[in-house]
Amino acid sequence: MNRYATHFLQTRAFTLTETLVVVALLAVLAVAATPGIVAWRARDQVDGRARVLLGTLAYARSEAVRRGARVTVCRADAGGSCLAAGAACPSGATDWSCGWAVTVTQGGAVSALRIQASLPSVSVSGALTAIAFTPPAGQAIGSLRNFELSPRPATAATSGNRWRRCIRIAAGGRARMTEGARGASS
Repeated sequence: MNRYATHFLQTRAFTLTETLVVVALLAVLAVAATPGIVAWRARDQVDGRARVLLGTLAYARSEAVRRGARVTVCRADAGGSCLAAGAACPSGATDWSCGWAVTVTQGGAVSALRIQASLPSVSVSGALTAIAFTPPAGQAIGSLRNFELSPRPATAATSGNRWRRCIRIAAGGRARMTEGARGASS
């Protein structure tokens, strides 16, 4: 190695003080970014859960048309059994966050087609304990056919309509998702 290369290698090293300053700055940046990351994760969970519910409703409607039978989406326990109105989930919540099941009634027998597991970090509120789709066109039965999804627990970082999703189901059975709470204009 020539003397220029040796001199370059000797002068380019970091001191312990410089390394500690960089580590301290990285720690400060990580602490400052944590609330934003937590809020982003909460919104991502709400979006994901809303898309799963939207897909479940579309699936139930299409199965009602395909099978020519009544298909129901209901709040369900971990085993896929529909919960009664007002019954609490194992987590203690009385909303749809405990999960839901898609069931079909044919020949007097009820069988589960799909079961969606719980996600307690997302509140899924809806006025109904079950929504039924009927043949021949997959119409939805029930009066208040909408769901609101939001992070649980709500914090200052996750408050407001941009953290909420609303799923509305038309009388014809088609569901659509909008950003914001149930009462928010879309």
